[in-house]
Amino acid sequence: MTVTPTDHHPSEVELYRIPDAMRLLKMSRSVIYEQIRSGRLRSVKQGRARLITPAAIRDYIALLEQEAEAA
Repeated sequence: MTVTPTDHHPSEVELYRIPDAMRLLKMSRSVIYEQIRSGRLRSVKQGRARLITPAAIRDYIALLEQEAEAA
């Protein structure tokens, strides 16, 4: 069986909650929310929950790498 981009494995995380993003990025809650407010870290809202996609985390890390190279 081939896996296409639309196939999902049950163990794959689709959305991270803020504590998960804090752990992954090794950042405090206030820094995560500041990055979201500034538009540097994309998020979505489901009800009252703020959620972050794996792609948004990858993009944010790439942004940090670009900024580090430019400095």
